[in-house]
Amino acid sequence: MGTYSLPDLPYDYSALERAMSAEILELHHSKHHAAYVKGANDTIEQLAEARDKDQLGGLVGLQKTLAFHLSGHVLHSLFWQNLSPEGGDRPEGALADGITEHFGSFEAFKKQLTTATVGVQGSGWGILSWEPLGKRLIVEQVYDHHGNVGQGTTPLLAFDAWEHAYYLQYKNVRPDYVTRLWDVVNWQDVSARFTAATSA
Repeated sequence: MGTYSLPDLPYDYSALERAMSAEILELHHSKHHAAYVKGANDTIEQLAEARDKDQLGGLVGLQKTLAFHLSGHVLHSLFWQNLSPEGGDRPEGALADGITEHFGSFEAFKKQLTTATVGVQGSGWGILSWEPLGKRLIVEQVYDHHGNVGQGTTPLLAFDAWEHAYYLQYKNVRPDYVTRLWDVVNWQDVSARFTAATSA
């Protein structure tokens, strides 16, 4: 049975200084993301033990714990790939066309995702996702790591709005942090995810 592991970043901790300090990025990756990986692996073991002993009384709590840690791992793994030192500007090609089709313009999409990310109550994410049933791009607000998500959607671009992602640098001014994230978006990665999702 496979276990989850912390992925290496595709850049140095200091590479995204336009949006986040090296200190924040190192803590975020090596401590917070690592904790979700450990939590997912530990919960998988606890579920296996509960099955083996036929002691499933705590199943509901374990399932919620697994969803929390596993979704944290998945979203952070996406987040790191969605960012790049050479990022910013705006997408081109099919993704750009899709954004215009489903949001009216890039500016309207940017405003909606920014507002969704800034407006998360407590901790969570703003996410651009592909919704396969309606064959459309949508913006989702995720609370913690796994609430308020359309079933079957595929996340393409994730903006982390947990305080650990920005507080050391931006204090409680989340809008400034989100504004700077746009400067490091890796549109090549987002476009590749869009192509894969729409081809499935």
